[in-house]
Amino acid sequence: MLRVVINEGDTAEPGTALLIAAAPVGKGRLVDASSVLPTLAAVPPSALTGTPAATVVELADPLDPQTVLTRIRAAATAAGPLFLYIAGQLQLDRKQRLLHLALARTTPTTMRYTALPWHWLAAETAIRRPGTTTLVVDLVADADAWQHLASHGLGLGPGIRLYGRVCPALRRSREAATPAYLKACAAIWRSGARPDPATLHEQAAARAGDEDALLLAIGAPPPVQATGPASAPEPREDPHPAILAAAGAGRHTEAAAAAAAWEQRELRTHGPGSVQAIHWLEVRADLARLAQDPALSCELWMAAAEARLTRRQATDDADVEGAVDRAHHQWEQIRDLPRARALAPALVRLRRSVPGRQRGALQVLQRRLESLHTGPVA
Repeated sequence: MLRVVINEGDTAEPGTALLIAAAPVGKGRLVDASSVLPTLAAVPPSALTGTPAATVVELADPLDPQTVLTRIRAAATAAGPLFLYIAGQLQLDRKQRLLHLALARTTPTTMRYTALPWHWLAAETAIRRPGTTTLVVDLVADADAWQHLASHGLGLGPGIRLYGRVCPALRRSREAATPAYLKACAAIWRSGARPDPATLHEQAAARAGDEDALLLAIGAPPPVQATGPASAPEPREDPHPAILAAAGAGRHTEAAAAAAAWEQRELRTHGPGSVQAIHWLEVRADLARLAQDPALSCELWMAAAEARLTRRQATDDADVEGAVDRAHHQWEQIRDLPRARALAPALVRLRRSVPGRQRGALQVLQRRLESLHTGPVA
């Protein structure tokens, strides 16, 4: 269900609030996410954005991740303040080890096709002007996602305010959890109070309770005031140092999300297969290496090689050979046997097309592939 409310009557730059309540239908549901929407609907739209005029869009139990992405992308184009309120459940894709927001049709086996990858949301918000985006979440995480969060966090880019909580799934409980944090926010607003986001977070967290919850309160500095017309684009400095600094500090999810955001920007600006988009694909591949995820790094390097070949770059082109060599090297670091076997056929096909300058690379690959069927990776 989609509901749009527009509250006009003020000439100030309006705010935008996107309310997403999503959870699987049936026994896979860990939280009754949509139960918070009537409560939030009773709140004045201006309270949701902190602006006199506001546009509010609701998504209740959406089915398709592309639909959710389209709504997020549309909301992210707003020039004014953007608030995203998300109630739902997080699950981890066990193949790629990526967080997903489960949707109505999500099951463990269909997650990659029926849930919203969290890095999609991170990528769309990362390219907004710093300090103009606030994410408020009330989430329940399954066991795998909860463990992932402990070491990686939610992985949003810099310049985004993040408030809310993530709770572990209730053990041996047949009842779905309730989004008590967001309901507490709504109750505070309905009382007439209008606290700043940090104070609101403290009050709502106290009302919601749950000692096991992971509380999130990450503020952002105020946005830099523009000196030109509101429509003028901001100058963009070189993002590579900041991304590498995040990776070097162990904030691998943050670094990957920022790189993915730049890749999406180049895809929209220059199109699929452009050298600009391929560059960021290769940056993501190297970030996966730094994060000690050789399987993902191998997959991304292969994708980069295929993209360059699609551009009709020669098989002995240094960039093509380099991409295949790096994919091969990362594949040799994989200790997950099923994952290594799954990636091997595509790598063999690439090696046959791009033998590289190291003699016998294809034969070495084939011998190692044979060894996967007889014992552990050496």
